[in-house]
Amino acid sequence: MDQLATFPGVTGQVITALQLFIAATSYSVETNAKTRAQYSKFSRANDKTTTTTWPSRVAMMIIYTPAFLASAAILIMGMYGVKSVPLPSLATFFCCIQFAKRCLEVMFLHKYSGRTDKGTPTQISVYYTLVTVLIAYASGSSGHDASIQMISVGTALFVVGIIGNFYHHYLLANLRSSSSSKDKAKYVAPRGGLFSFVATPHYLFELIGWLGIAIVSNHLNSYLVFASMTSYLSGRAVAQESPR
Repeated sequence: MDQLATFPGVTGQVITALQLFIAATSYSVETNAKTRAQYSKFSRANDKTTTTTWPSRVAMMIIYTPAFLASAAILIMGMYGVKSVPLPSLATFFCCIQFAKRCLEVMFLHKYSGRTDKGTPTQISVYYTLVTVLIAYASGSSGHDASIQMISVGTALFVVGIIGNFYHHYLLANLRSSSSSKDKAKYVAPRGGLFSFVATPHYLFELIGWLGIAIVSNHLNSYLVFASMTSYLSGRAVAQESPR
């Protein structure tokens, strides 16, 4: 089996080291109430001014839209052979689908209340955009193409992840629609799907999707994206289930 490609040179080593650091620390950051990223569709920063907060729906769009636009732009420019832009790849296409889906869910599926500090969504937006660009260059420039078997497995995992994530988001949205005004201000686990077996199945399926992207990319740094996402979402899942 061929060794997984990595980004070359000192820059590549720095990127890989930074990814390893993020993967190693995200879990502990998210399980610590003092360092956890304070954002969600249920955020309640109503005591702060409009100059330092966004409505939660706007904040979530800020998180996902730049990554969607970046992946779409890379695909389009790559098709036209723009210099220094990686060739279009299946992994980049999957990133585009992933973030387009999230934007559509924000606009048409999820229910929101309250306001969210501007800082955290902006930071996450930058991270997601950088991740998208990283995967695009990893998968479009590595020269270590995935085998047909890996592409098939990765594509199957991505499709399962997208569908499973959407379904459990749908269950959460329905719960939010039918909840009392008091319950709408907090997270309540719904019934159905895998909620009886997994605390946050929407996170589980999101990670399955990211694993699919990593497999079709066939690049070490793409797998490190999956590792970082696993650490981050696992920490948020544990924090969500912990007593407040």
